[in-house]
Amino acid sequence: MSVQLPAPAPQVQPETANFWAATLRGTLLLQRCSACGRAGYYPRVVCAQCHCTDLIDVEASGRGTIYSYTVTTRGILDYADAGSYVVAMVALDEGPKMITNIIDCDPTDLAIGQQVEVVFVPTDGEGALPRFRPVAQES
Repeated sequence: MSVQLPAPAPQVQPETANFWAATLRGTLLLQRCSACGRAGYYPRVVCAQCHCTDLIDVEASGRGTIYSYTVTTRGILDYADAGSYVVAMVALDEGPKMITNIIDCDPTDLAIGQQVEVVFVPTDGEGALPRFRPVAQES
């Protein structure tokens, strides 16, 4: 399935500015709490686990597994005319989960637990959208 999904520009906030700037360089950033060590996504000002404010940006591997997914046929807002596309929850190798799209694949070939890797889709704004595609299986 090679659906051309819309790529709306992100709304950059002070706490997300580093994340979005990194996407323009092809890097997926997470935050790691200096107190409890938890890696977190999405960018915020306090750790979701222990509420510490000492969060350090760390580069993620950009790899994960499909935790859950669905094929949607009725998008809203920018996606209203997108047709069928995959919305998924990806468990990143570092621990956090993120909601994203799975692209460059036939949805009937997807499976829970399948390995995926990040790709960055340009927008007209201050960031690129992190989406994922299945990792090619080595023979």
